[in-house]
Formats: sequence, structure tokens, C-alpha cells
Amino acid sequence: MPNLLEDKEGLLEHIIEVLHKRNLQGPVFPRGLARAKETSSVLFLLSQQSNRKRASGEACLVLNKRSARVRQPGDLCFPGGSIVSRVDPLLSMLLKFPFSPLTRWPYWDYWRKKRGREARRLALLLASGLREAVEEMRLNPFGVKFLGPMAPHDLEIFSRVLYPMVTWIRLQARFLTNWEVERIVTIPLRSLLKQEHYACYRIRFKMIQVDGSGKSTEDFPCFRDVHEGVILWGVTYEMVMSFLDLIFGFKAPDLASLPVIHGSLDESYLQGAWIETGTPIPGLRHAPSTRHGSEGQGF
Repeated sequence: MPNLLEDKEGLLEHIIEVLHKRNLQGPVFPRGLARAKETSSVLFLLSQQSNRKRASGEACLVLNKRSARVRQPGDLCFPGGSIVSRVDPLLSMLLKFPFSPLTRWPYWDYWRKKRGREARRLALLLASGLREAVEEMRLNPFGVKFLGPMAPHDLEIFSRVLYPMVTWIRLQARFLTNWEVERIVTIPLRSLLKQEHYACYRIRFKMIQVDGSGKSTEDFPCFRDVHEGVILWGVTYEMVMSFLDLIFGFKAPDLASLPVIHGSLDESYLQGAWIETGTPIPGLRHAPSTRHGSEGQGF
């Protein structure tokens, strides 16, 4: 696998083929997706990036770090959000023109001819994800290469279904973030494939619980990037681990075997008893988001 990471074109071809074979196993996008309030598109961003701490360009995840002005400040996420019914269907039509990221995808003709209804849903989700990325980080939508969709993530405690659209940024090294994003974070795939970079994130939740108590502690798997000084955990971590397993056959060590790092969160983090992880906090009531795609949630 290290050789694959050093061969950009080989890596992209591998990702495209693996995703396509996975999507041949059955339907990916259900009926009613466009009208469902729980539907969210996520732009799973990859690129060959360099920065001050990393001189040579290598294949990386490209993530947003949430600003202090939004829910879950400081967390890492991909750009994304809900479908905007008055905008995204029109944008999805534009993606069907020649030389768009969608029509340059080698399997678009297959989807269009063999999976017509799903192809329209795919175009809608990709359009929504690209729009969110333009709003949040000024991503150039004409400078990305679409690699394929991943299987959706059904997150019941959020009443959300996330549809990751895997893309490769070809022509952009700098981004202009909006108020929702503190900064752009890049994490090399090579680092993500090293088991020693994973840990148990023991979080103390400092808030008033429904039962009257004020403390709760839970453990979550996480990835630590010492160069960027960030921790990847929660929903975004789950999507990344699904990608690494599918593309590279990589799995993180068992949670019980990992070193423990400590953190704490208070009510200002939750902003309405929400937390972006796969495990509910005891005593807290979880509710679906009322935000709309135009606000750019990120996941």
C-alpha cells in the first residue's frame, strides 16, 4: 500500500474502481431522498497538499475545523449539509453538461443508462455537496475530480442520513473560509494508516443532565494529528474509518487497547443537546437538526 500512496494516478484509479465495485452490490440512493429532511450530502475531500510542516505534497484528507461561532466548535468536518430544494436541482442539471466533475467520472454513462433514477439522485447530492464547499471554503467546483459515492451513513440519534461524495481536489491549494470555518486542516493518508496515531478520547461533559447531575464521561476512538494539533473523532472519524477500511483494508486498534487522552466539553459545545458522535450522552435528549443546507452544517 505505501507504493500506492506514492502513485497519485494509481491511487485515484484504485479508489474509483473500489467504490464502483462496492456500489454494484445494490441500490445506493433510495426513493424520496430529495424530499427527506434527514438527507445530507457530504463532500469527502482528498488532495495532494503541502504546508509549512509538510514540505512535500502527498495524498491527504482535506477537512474544515469548525469556528467558535457554530455547533461543535473546534471539531473537524467535511463540508456538507441538507439539500436546498430551490437551488440544488438546478445545479444538478448543470453537472450533466460535458466536462463537469460528474460527466468526467468514468462511470457516469453506466449510471445514466443503467441506473437512471439513482443517477439523478447522485447528481443532486454531488451538486449539494459542491455548493456547500463553495460556501464554506470557496472550493473551485471545476477543479475537482469526482471519484464516486460511498455508502450512506445512517445516524439514528441525529435523524440524519449522510451521503459521502468522494472527490479529489486537482487545481487548488489555498482556500478562503467563511465564518463557519476556523481553518483548513490536511491529514496525510499515510498518517491515518499508522495504528500508533490512534487513541481513546475520554471526554468529560460538563453540563447539567436531565437527571440533575452535572458530570458524564464517555470514551470514543479518535485519531491524533500531532503536526496539525487536532483530534479527529465522532461522525467524521466514522466516515474516514469506513473509507480506510474499504480502500486500504485498514482498521483502527480496539478501543480498549488504545492510550487514553482526556478532554472536556460544556453546554456551549452542544448548543441544544447535540453531539456529533455515534453514542448518545446519558441523560441528554437528542433531536434532529433544524438547520438547512444554506447554513452549511458540515459533517
